[in-house]
Order: sequence, then C-alpha cells, then structure tokens
Amino acid sequence: MTMLLASLLSPSPLPTTTTTTSSSTSPKAVRLAPAKPLAATLAAVAAAGLLALSPATAAAEAEFKVYYGTAASAANYGGYGGNASKKDAAEYVYEVPEGWKERLVSKVEKGTNGTDSEFFNPRKRSEREYLTFLAGFRALAPVGAVLDNLALSDVGLQDQIASAADGVVSAERRDGGGQLYYEYEIAGAGAHSLISVTCARNKLYAHFVTAPNPEWSRDEAVLRRLHQSFKTVDPASPPPASS
Repeated sequence: MTMLLASLLSPSPLPTTTTTTSSSTSPKAVRLAPAKPLAATLAAVAAAGLLALSPATAAAEAEFKVYYGTAASAANYGGYGGNASKKDAAEYVYEVPEGWKERLVSKVEKGTNGTDSEFFNPRKRSEREYLTFLAGFRALAPVGAVLDNLALSDVGLQDQIASAADGVVSAERRDGGGQLYYEYEIAGAGAHSLISVTCARNKLYAHFVTAPNPEWSRDEAVLRRLHQSFKTVDPASPPPASS
C-alpha cells in the first residue's frame, strides 16, 4: 500500500516529442503597417488637393466685372460716384473682382492728384486697384522718366521703388490696335505693385494694382489678371462689352 501511494504521488517523467526539421529556412513573418486613422487619411487627401490647386486655377474660378471709366475733369465731375458705369462715354476699362468695393473719389482729390477710380479688397483695404490720369500728354516720355514722374506725387510708390531689392522691371507692349503701353513691376520690401501706363486722347492714363506681400503671395494670379485687363477705348470703336 505504501509503495502504491508513493508511485502515485511521485512525479512521472513528462513525455517528450521529437520533431525533425528540414534544412530549408522557415519563411519569415510579414509585418503589415498599421492602418492610418481615417482623420489622418482625409487630412492628407485634402492637403494634396490644396497643393494641386495652381494660381491659374484660382484666377479662373474667380468672378470679375468690367469697370468703365470716363476720366472726366474735376470741373465736369458729377460728384461722388458720378462717373460709374457710363459705358457709352468710357475712355478706359479694367476688370474688378466680384466682392471688391469702390472707394468713391471726391472732386478735390480728382483735381489734385488725378485719381479717377479706385477699388479695394474689403478683407484688406491696402490690396487695391486704381487709375489716375493727367491731361496734356500727346505721347509717352522714356520709360524711366514716366515712372519717376508718377512717383513725384505718390510717397508710397517712392518707398516701394527705393526698397525694391531687384529694382524695377519695365517693359513695353502694344495691343491689337497698336496702342503702346509701358508696364512696370515693383517688388518692394512690404508690397508688390503692377503699373500700366499709356497715352490716348491727349491724356496719360496710369493703372495701378498693388497689394501687401502676404496678399500678393495669395492672390498673385488674380492681381496679374487685373493688371492685364486695363486698356483704353478707341473713340471710333463701339463701347466694350462686359465679361
């Protein structure tokens, strides 16, 4: 009896199993990359979409209207906003982005510095487009002289020219009717400007598009379109059509 209990209570040797392995290498386990959270995936897709949106696309999607300017003298000026939308009497035209606001020019301002029209971005008033004119000019002076004369009465333009690290880029172009335009680009320390100047009807017209550098970086394509849209109207031609 004692021997039986001893045999039952004593541990028995564990059974062993012999495994034979071949000389070939066992396949390595493949680790799968953890799935990205849905929010991160959507954010990446959105970022890719923003990067794919070029400035040209932004300009194409923006909406514009045509402004008709008459460049009337201060003596014939009809008061605040009196020259707006006079299509039949237009001497020049340019495009304005939808949503921009018109700054109404006073008769005194028109008589002193020749400002005829001005529009601005309500989100940033210093991002603007405007036109000045001077009577008594039958033809354009040399390119450099014209810009110097414009800067005489514009302190902001003087500062931009002085702070432009790469100087002023200037060029000449002619439209389909042979009208000569001087074009200037000024990348100042704080703002960027595009200027187009021409002579017609014994007047000098200067069209300005200017914006602080952050707004220029954001809206460059739109601002360049505004610059390119300016043109004078031939008195013998029919009124320009709106876009």
